Amino acid sequence: MSDKMGFEALRAKYKDLLSKAFSTNNIDLLDSFSKNINDSDRKAAMDQAFRDKLLELLTEEAETLENYVCFCIESCRRQMVTPTMPVVLLGDIFDALTLNKCEKLFTYVENGVNIWKEELFFVACKNNLLRMCNDLLRRLSRSQNTVFCGRILLFLAKFFPFSERSGLNIVSEFNLENVTEFGGDNSNNLKDSLDEEMMVEEEKTKLNIDYNLYCRFWSLQDFFRNPNTCYNKIQWKTFVAHSGSVLSAFSSYKLEAIELQKSKLNRLKVVHGDDNMQGLNKEQHYFAKFLTNQKLLELQLSDSNFRRCVLIQFLILFQYLSSTVKFKMETQELKSDQTEWVKETTSLIYRLLGETPPSGKQFAECVKHILKREEHWNTWKNDGCPEFQKPKPPVQTESSDDLRKLKVRRRPVGDIIKEYEGQQKCYMGNNDLTKLWNLCPDNLTACRTKERDFMPSLQTYMLTANDGREGAARRTASGSWGWRALRLLARRSPHFFIHTNTPIGRLPDYLDDMVKRVTREVASLAEAHNTNGDSTATNTDKNIKQEAAEEEITEEQMEADLIKEEDHNDMEQVPDSTNLDEDYDKAARSRVTMISPAQLDAVSAKLTDWKKLAAKLGYKPDEIQYFETENATDVLRAKNMLQLWFDDDEDASVENLLYIMEGLEMAEACEALKK
Repeated sequence: MSDKMGFEALRAKYKDLLSKAFSTNNIDLLDSFSKNINDSDRKAAMDQAFRDKLLELLTEEAETLENYVCFCIESCRRQMVTPTMPVVLLGDIFDALTLNKCEKLFTYVENGVNIWKEELFFVACKNNLLRMCNDLLRRLSRSQNTVFCGRILLFLAKFFPFSERSGLNIVSEFNLENVTEFGGDNSNNLKDSLDEEMMVEEEKTKLNIDYNLYCRFWSLQDFFRNPNTCYNKIQWKTFVAHSGSVLSAFSSYKLEAIELQKSKLNRLKVVHGDDNMQGLNKEQHYFAKFLTNQKLLELQLSDSNFRRCVLIQFLILFQYLSSTVKFKMETQELKSDQTEWVKETTSLIYRLLGETPPSGKQFAECVKHILKREEHWNTWKNDGCPEFQKPKPPVQTESSDDLRKLKVRRRPVGDIIKEYEGQQKCYMGNNDLTKLWNLCPDNLTACRTKERDFMPSLQTYMLTANDGREGAARRTASGSWGWRALRLLARRSPHFFIHTNTPIGRLPDYLDDMVKRVTREVASLAEAHNTNGDSTATNTDKNIKQEAAEEEITEEQMEADLIKEEDHNDMEQVPDSTNLDEDYDKAARSRVTMISPAQLDAVSAKLTDWKKLAAKLGYKPDEIQYFETENATDVLRAKNMLQLWFDDDEDASVENLLYIMEGLEMAEACEALKK
């Protein structure tokens, strides 16, 4: 209790002394009073005295508060208070002031970025500064206080180094909370009102804005905020369809009207004078988030800034889809046709940017340069965000006298190790060991080289077992030899996967049979090769062993010949009538595989519960919702669903569809399909 009373008394004395020192701007007064007190007690009491005095100064002007923080910074440099105290005071000030006053006072924080980077303040204050800025961002609106939010983010970018983990989006997360809401009600009243407005304004505009284009345009924002949805097959088709409608609208409606507005502005300058028009020229409007009212879409499409914003969103999305990102899943990769569509659409977007006034071509080149730099940042993140280091100065050639001095004075081992680490190499203390160790830094890559593939060919391994009846029996009965032989047969022989009616009794018997078969095949292949050459029959065995040793008969040739031989044997064993029956069955199956347009229309008209059939065919709820939103009637939805099934599914056929519908008791649809 006495310690607490002593601390309160000391804090009260410090507060009175701090008031006098700050009013007279005499920091030496504080320094002389605190010399005879314990350091920890003095700093704790002084910290609390600074916060208590701040409560009295909150009603003062911003300039007084800035001077008070500067007074605290100087006290920190004299070791009178803890280094975190200036930022703590700034946090208390921002918590107590309104947003307008906070925006004015934040200029002091921005201008003092070099102060916060000092060694005394950086380590102690970086977390407090980050917490203070995050608290301010939570109070601000991203759409109404856009400039202030940007100033805070720029300050953090200047204050923290590039490699600071807290400021990096390392795992490439997206801001999924940025949802764009628009009038998604497709009721008849809304469409009728839009149609009436379009009919009234049809004579005034060249661009026909309907409800379908409005919905497609604003639904693209869902793909822009979450590009990973494009890897879904149904979502990709939706994105391609909506993008085609929007880009065709941009292509059909040029923005020559802006040039006319410039000419009108020039005429106004002549009439009213340049002085009266200066305020009009300097006034610029910036919108962090555009309005989504359907009545504004026509005016927005006529705005060059709005059009550029949408086109750049396309380019950013395409760059993410086609670039290599470390944290992408294996399934998140575009197919060849999708990649081709992205390339064609990218060239179209750059052409539209070049046609958008003012200075369209210069703006398009600037966007290309920015996205090119973004590729370098993406590569840096894929490499694990290494720290940026200044390049080392070039190595200068030294004279003979300097070389003699270097021979006498050896370099420290630590410097040598540090130099090798800069080159991502290991120093082993010996030149030969260092060279050997750094031949391949990645051990897994070294293990994958072709020189380390010691697997023999099938015929070479099998022929070693054919060295006499007793030796072959001992070898095939060996467990280790049999295990390796089975692995070779599974990887390099088609016989391993050919079904036979003869069951396998014992593994050695099966391996003996495989050895004999491979021996016969090697002999037959060797005879076929020898008939085209000049070698004699007496050298047949020697040539076979030489060819097996040198592996001149490739594995691909072996497998092709074996497959041909098996096909020939199968053809000899099957009668001609069976072949005719199989050909007839194949022809019959090919006739009923694809559905005709007439059958598709008839079945679609009779499908009353098409959602039930879609679920049975394997479509997911979001894919069924896609059919509902893209088609107006149930007949069109069923037709679209069946057409996609026949186009994409390998098991799609009329027989399978009829079987599924009979199981679902869709009698009318089955009758329509049978006609």
